[in-house]
Amino acid sequence: MGQPHGVGIVGLGVILDAYLATLAEHPGIRIAAVADLDASRAEAVAARLPDSRASTVEELLTSDDVETVLDLTTPGAHAQIALACARSGKNHYGEKPLASTLADSRAVVDAAARAGVGLGCAPDTVLGTGVQTARAVVDAGLIGRPTAAVATWVSAGHEAWHPHPDFYYLPGGGPLLDMGPYYLTSLVHLLGPVVAVTGSAGRLRDSRTIGSGPRAGEVIPVEVATHVAGTLEHAGGAISTVTMSFDAPGTRARPIEVYGEEGAVSVPDPNTFGGDVELLTRGGASWETVAPRAGFVDSSRGVGLLEMVGAAGLGDAPAQARASGAVGLHVMEVMTGLLDSASSGRRTQISSAPARPDLVPLTATATWRGLS
Repeated sequence: MGQPHGVGIVGLGVILDAYLATLAEHPGIRIAAVADLDASRAEAVAARLPDSRASTVEELLTSDDVETVLDLTTPGAHAQIALACARSGKNHYGEKPLASTLADSRAVVDAAARAGVGLGCAPDTVLGTGVQTARAVVDAGLIGRPTAAVATWVSAGHEAWHPHPDFYYLPGGGPLLDMGPYYLTSLVHLLGPVVAVTGSAGRLRDSRTIGSGPRAGEVIPVEVATHVAGTLEHAGGAISTVTMSFDAPGTRARPIEVYGEEGAVSVPDPNTFGGDVELLTRGGASWETVAPRAGFVDSSRGVGLLEMVGAAGLGDAPAQARASGAVGLHVMEVMTGLLDSASSGRRTQISSAPARPDLVPLTATATWRGLS
């Protein structure tokens, strides 16, 4: 392995530690700089990381030792950071969604392509053994021709636990843009791209009360749909049904099920990397657990960035990483299409058509962590 790849991190919020668990210990990665609007937070994080420094965002984006920027800012800032990366000739790997609007998402993809820089987008949870093993089951024909899928995520909302939940209820937020990327990206991996959508959406109430932290008891406005349901028509002919909600305590529904003419496969929570995949075949008496057969074993957030820069043990950086900007744009268009359809009452065509990402071969922990 050559010199470690220089990474700068912008936005040092609650999800940071999950990324550091992957990136900070990888021999192929050096976290060169960290930046946050709160300078004291940047100083504290830099002190935890060998050979890292606290920086302003502007300094980080122009630093010669930063090759890739990991963008953990809130959705409203994603486009600004990604476009600045393109201007500076740096790769950008960002939290989901790709940007807070479809227009900004398209601008980000176009700018990265013109600049010839890498563009990646979470979620990379779909690269773990959970979704990828289910994908391998589908690809192996164990459920026959895929016909349909159901994806469900229901909660009472994030204000109960998040100390600053405002952005979840403002434009760019809501259950669809927050949690939808995990489920919709999984469906693209499992069944391929989407060609049309039909959606319905509603809002239970116009305000929420923060339940924890220093602002507990504060009432915040709700400006987005907090329950979204719809159907996705995949290019291969399968039809998915999705429900994303902040308006109920929970659900006992399996996160994702994919149905075929000869069987069905149950997919674990796509907000995690692993979990049991279960298969029911025509005439079978019960669901059977499928041993992991694809995906990064015991992976964690940041494995998509590792793959994008060629540090995941699969060879050089791929021409099109699996957690790509192209897939992020497609998922954004699908989500926007569902909301547009809900508003107009009409079926919405989807214009983007990324290639279905390649299956991730079963990759041992030591391999993708750079230990072998």
